[in-house]
Amino acid sequence: MVADLSALTQVVIDPSTSTARVGGGATWGMFNEAGAPYGLATTGGIISTTGVGGLTLGGGIGYLTRRYGLSCDNLISADVVLADGSLVHADETEHADLFWALRGGGGNFGIVTEFEFRVHPVGDIFGGPMFFELSDATNVLRFFREFIAEAPREYGGFPAWQIAPPLPFVPENRVGEPFLALVSCWTGDMGKGERLLARFREVATPVAQHVGPMPYAALNSAFDALVPRGLQHYWKAVFVKDLTDDAIAAHLEHGPKVPVVNSTMHLYPINGACHDVAPDATAFGHRDANFACVIAGMWPDPAQNEANIRWVRDYYDALAPFSEQGGYINFASDDDQRRVRENFGAGYAQLAEIKRRYDPGNLFHHNQNVLPASD
Repeated sequence: MVADLSALTQVVIDPSTSTARVGGGATWGMFNEAGAPYGLATTGGIISTTGVGGLTLGGGIGYLTRRYGLSCDNLISADVVLADGSLVHADETEHADLFWALRGGGGNFGIVTEFEFRVHPVGDIFGGPMFFELSDATNVLRFFREFIAEAPREYGGFPAWQIAPPLPFVPENRVGEPFLALVSCWTGDMGKGERLLARFREVATPVAQHVGPMPYAALNSAFDALVPRGLQHYWKAVFVKDLTDDAIAAHLEHGPKVPVVNSTMHLYPINGACHDVAPDATAFGHRDANFACVIAGMWPDPAQNEANIRWVRDYYDALAPFSEQGGYINFASDDDQRRVRENFGAGYAQLAEIKRRYDPGNLFHHNQNVLPASD
């Protein structure tokens, strides 16, 4: 059975209360479009075609995480269809246990037909991608490690491995080559953001860049063309407390081998506002991490499945010795079921008990599945 929420796409922004009501089938592009006239947004993902519901239920990491927290940290309430067909409203006071589980527990507990979020002032940002030579990658990553530990919360960028696509700002003779990219999003004063990003150019000279003022929604949709419908997908993720030199060496060994332009690795910083939330306040179980490393294998040709899956697995295996137990569930694959407890972290037992209350028959199991607790 498939529950089709594609008609539930209404997004209503209330600037008087700084809240948004969002249908369960809406995408972040729809959310951003509705909020832009008011200069309001909340933490979404990196691709605008991502669903609001799926990202939020798994935690929700994006450009605004360091300033405003995870998507689930901005969730005020949710209307949920349960396994028995009943509709309930969940918030801090009503079905509070379910509300706790929805903020990071994935799609294990019901179908959310409407979300209510806090929204924040987000107008034009200063940012975009810089592409650095592989020979400069070690220095850039080491600088990023020190920079992000103390960076103002208005900065929400991340390093990535990226094969250069054929874009106007990329030199034609460098298209198709792998680079270390730095994707930046600064939500504060434009002049301060420009000066802040200039510090990276002091570490290494970008081969290509497209950095400047732009609407937040433009950055949030800038990479949509790299993830069209119909791709093959195989993803892995790890949480990291410290980006050690050994971990950087593992990134340097495997990142430049990124096999196709669609595939990538993103190293998301999750300090700042994400650390303001108590570890047990939501079901997102890795508040002690400073980075979420996601390895996204995406490619068009099924004949290349083996080679592309191997790149993801080899990269993941190389990072494991320098990472925490468990990874970001929004980037977990079907074969990660054996790691479900670690992926959900310290709150797994509580999730299993809430699962027993709301879905004892495990109807919602096509996910990173939490099994109902035994009586």
